[in-house]
Amino acid sequence: MYAAVRRYEGVTDAVEAGRLVNEGFVPLMRQVPGFLAYYWVDAGNGVMVSTSVFQDQAGAEESVSRAADFVRDNLASLLPNPPQVMAGEVVASA
Repeated sequence: MYAAVRRYEGVTDAVEAGRLVNEGFVPLMRQVPGFLAYYWVDAGNGVMVSTSVFQDQAGAEESVSRAADFVRDNLASLLPNPPQVMAGEVVASA
């Protein structure tokens, strides 16, 4: 399994960002081959974190690419700062 984590700071409207992600981005993630799970977390204080989990590295990399496109096209005013992106092999899970 592979995961991609993106941390967004300076989020201007967490509720609206969550709505748009749920309605627009989650369906895109489900279409990526090897999709296992997706989470969008409101960490408070203008910080939101997404986690995408896939069966293989290619799926995780595709999620990073699709996320960048989706943010640029749909969330630029709500997520004004580029995210911190981390991705890698899942080495433990429950």
